Amino acid sequence: MTKLDGAVVLVAGETGGLGSRIAAQLQAAGATVVGASRSTGFDLRTPAANDAAVAGAVSAHGRLDGLVIATGEVAFGPASELQPGTVDELFSLNTVGPIHLITAAHSALAASAAAGGEPFIVTLSGVVAESPTAGLAAYSASKAGLAAFVTAAAREYRRSGIRLLDARPGHTATALSTHPIAGTAPAFGAALDPDAVAARIVRAIVDGEKDLPSGAFA
Repeated sequence: MTKLDGAVVLVAGETGGLGSRIAAQLQAAGATVVGASRSTGFDLRTPAANDAAVAGAVSAHGRLDGLVIATGEVAFGPASELQPGTVDELFSLNTVGPIHLITAAHSALAASAAAGGEPFIVTLSGVVAESPTAGLAAYSASKAGLAAFVTAAAREYRRSGIRLLDARPGHTATALSTHPIAGTAPAFGAALDPDAVAARIVRAIVDGEKDLPSGAFA
């Protein structure tokens, strides 16, 4: 089991629908949460901002024991009508930015492991990484790219004592789909409870799980 009491965890997207809930539940478990969000000037798409977020957490608390990336943007519409700027934005925030942040956190998390900690990284690629969806082609691809990176990187990071965990919940009742960068959201079916999704992710952190497929949120 991973001990959260006293752990220092950087949560990217900590003001979002899922990020805020995960941050609150981590705090309730005794973790010190360092938030990074657009509202505080953090831009995941900028490698320098990712470096600064990690360095800031370590400077303020002396170490970093966990990283949660709960950021993302969505776009809707036919694949034939995608605009280049939409595709670039989706991959910048959903794929490339998280990869940069994961890379930036490696040294600090490896130091936590060397000191006897059980450091972890959590990403949220979502169910579209498992089941790419019509009308969400670029969004699905951007999240599948992140999931693929995490799957491969996990085999390398574990050599440094760092556990990577990708969570792939289905459609969740947050505001993400109400402000897409392009298109209009279709009618979704019943949505998952975001508090329950956050609780499942935090439980997986504590229990040492290494993967959370969509079926884990049923």
